[in-house]
Formats: sequence, structure tokens, C-alpha cells
Amino acid sequence: MSKRMIQMLVLVLVVVGALGFVKFRQIQAGIAAGKSFTMPPEAVTTVVCQPAQWESTIQAVGNVAPVQGVTLSADQPGVVAKVNFQSGSRVAAGQVLVQLDTRQEHAQLAAAAARRDLAKSTLDRSKKLVDDGAISQAEFDQANAQFKDADATVGVIQASIDRKTIRAPFAGTAGIRRVNVGQYLNSGDPVVPLQALDRMYVDFTVPQDQVTSVRPGASVQVADSGSVALATGKITAVNPVADEATRNVQVQATFSNAHGKLRPGMYVTVLIMTGRAHPVFAVPASAINYAPYGNSVFIVEQVKGPDGKPYKGVRQQFVQLGEGRGDQVAVLSGIKPGEEVVTSGVFKLRTGAAVVVNNTVMPSNNAAPKPEDS
Repeated sequence: MSKRMIQMLVLVLVVVGALGFVKFRQIQAGIAAGKSFTMPPEAVTTVVCQPAQWESTIQAVGNVAPVQGVTLSADQPGVVAKVNFQSGSRVAAGQVLVQLDTRQEHAQLAAAAARRDLAKSTLDRSKKLVDDGAISQAEFDQANAQFKDADATVGVIQASIDRKTIRAPFAGTAGIRRVNVGQYLNSGDPVVPLQALDRMYVDFTVPQDQVTSVRPGASVQVADSGSVALATGKITAVNPVADEATRNVQVQATFSNAHGKLRPGMYVTVLIMTGRAHPVFAVPASAINYAPYGNSVFIVEQVKGPDGKPYKGVRQQFVQLGEGRGDQVAVLSGIKPGEEVVTSGVFKLRTGAAVVVNNTVMPSNNAAPKPEDS
């Protein structure tokens, strides 16, 4: 019995050893194949870097405000008698927009005007009498004072009527009205916003270390959130005092708004042209490999393989980036003129990876792209 057990154990060991040897040979063959395997080259597009001169710019976020814009409100309390405009309509300077009920004031005005006319007649008679010596100078002075008091009363009542007549202080576009006929208004209640949209201010701030590059008369462009250019204007004012909390300086630019692209309250991107040019390498934004530890590009060059044979591969190069314009990003340092930079497919590359360049279809590379062409 023990002899048969020994034979069985020997047989099992032989089988296990044979299987282990076969598996060992398979692993050796796999390792050898892995060492000899080479990844197929990745298809990429490239661009040859050439130096360019970009004008220095400062970018900020601005707020649009009208050169002339107010919210008209009631000066005196009263009931709305007439509304003489439509929401969104153009109004002329001095046009009556809202008339409050002034029937009581007009009645008071008529009574005061009658008293003034009586005082004027009395004053005229007193002048003749004082010239003839029939009355004293004191009586004439009293008649003169009564006329002036009556005339001032007429002026006060007329001013009260005028204050209940709400007029447009300048020509512009009326907003959505907030009153209706018969509504009672308290003093200070809003009536309608009025904006002159032909010229606009854009207010923005720049850091204190950049304020020396901002000067009145400098050209300024504004764009919306989609980077679509809206208007070009000029800086008209620079605040002489920096904000103590942020150390930023407030700047104001003025824009012509004939086409109405700018609206009060809009937030816009402001691009200030400083007039100073500096050399950069402009590459498509798709060429940049953004990473927390640093931004980089891949340079195409001849790389020597493990077998000593050269092939077309890539080298990762860290770069310092500047501003972006359209499809392009400015590279300030890290690359040299004439170097071939990968512009698409960077996410699948690593240093030493083999590539094949196919520029049949290139990524967009325009400093001023048009959205309708994208």
C-alpha cells in the first residue's frame, strides 16, 4: 500500500513539474516578446514655431454703464393722472412722461394769481400817491412787500405743479414703466428707467503693478462671455487713488454704441492695448498639455531607440505661457525657432513615443477667429 502511494506521489510530482516547466517556458517567451515589441507610431499634426510680435495687453472684467442713465421717480406725492409714453419707446429731452393730479394746485394758483394782480394794482396806485405826497414812503414799502409776497406765493405753487410733472431730462430710451393711471405715488417712488444708449461707459479695475501701462486715450476692446468682440473705445479716466482693500485702480473707458450692442449692467471682458510689442511663439491652444505641475508641449525630433536606430519621436518640453488670443496661446519661453510642435493628439503622447505626422486636417490656428466659421 505504501509503495503504491509513493508511486502516485512521484507521478503527481512529475506531472506538476512538467506543467511548471511548460508554463515557465511560456512566461519566458512572453517576456522576450514584450522586450522586442514596439508601439506603433501615433498619428499627430504639427506646426513649425516661428517668432511673432504680439502687442502687450491687459485683460480685465468690466461693467457697462450709460453715460446718461437714471431711474425717474416721483418728486412730490400724488395720483397719476396721465402716462404719456410707452415702455421701450424713444423719448425727447423735456418730454412730459407722467403727469400727477394737480387740480388742487391749479385752483390755489388761480387764487394766488388773483391776489398778486390785486397787490400789483395797489402797488401801482401807491407809487402815484407817494409821488404826489399823498401817502408816506412806509405805506408804499408795505404795498411793495405785499406784491412781492403774492408773486412769490404764485411761484411756489407753480413750482409744486412743475414737480408733479415728470419730464425726460435728456433724450433716450424709456424702460418698462412702473406706474399706471390712478396709482398713488409717494415721494421717491420709481416711475421708469431712462437710458441714453448712444454712448456707454465701461468701468473696470487693473492691479496696481499694471496701472503704469494704462493711460487716457489708450485703445480698449470689449467682448462678451463668448469672446465675441462688441466695441472699441478709449480710456477716458484713471482713478488717481488705489482701493485700499484690493490695491486695484479703477479705470473708465468710453464707447460709441450706435448699434446698441452694449447694454447697461452687462459684464464684459476688457482688453487694453498698451502699445508695447514683445516677441512670442504663437501655437494653437490644442498644442498645450495643461497639468498642475506645469504646462508643456511635445517637440518632434529624431530619437535614438534602444537598438541604436533613430526614429521620429517626441520630447516633452515645459513652457511658460502668456495670454491667449482666439485659437492661439503665446509661449514666452521653452521652445526655439524652427522646432516642430505637436498640435493635436498630445493627450496620448509621452517622451520618446514614436509619431507619424499627418497634416491633412489641422486644428484651428487663428488669432481672431470668426464664430460662424468654427
